[in-house]
Amino acid sequence: MYDLTGFQRDLLFAVVGKDEPHGLAIKEELETYYEKEIHHGRLYPNLDTLVDKGLVEKGQRDRRTNYYALTERGHREIEARREWEDDHLETASSVSA
Repeated sequence: MYDLTGFQRDLLFAVVGKDEPHGLAIKEELETYYEKEIHHGRLYPNLDTLVDKGLVEKGQRDRRTNYYALTERGHREIEARREWEDDHLETASSVSA
């Protein structure tokens, strides 16, 4: 996950937080979080990058709508990131106490 941008990491969390969301649902989730519009030209190339890296699976719901789901590798990467963050937050808490 070290080679992902912050936006790509946020995409992973947006995908895992929903049941096989389509692109517009992911876009809406991130727009709520960022409190600004996310353009299609930013969203879809970054989703494709996550697909290419094997972190997200892209499927077709109908002729116009794709869905996205985390792969097992994507789940492992998120879990590893959460553990890394928790370790660092615990260290920061013990230092400031």
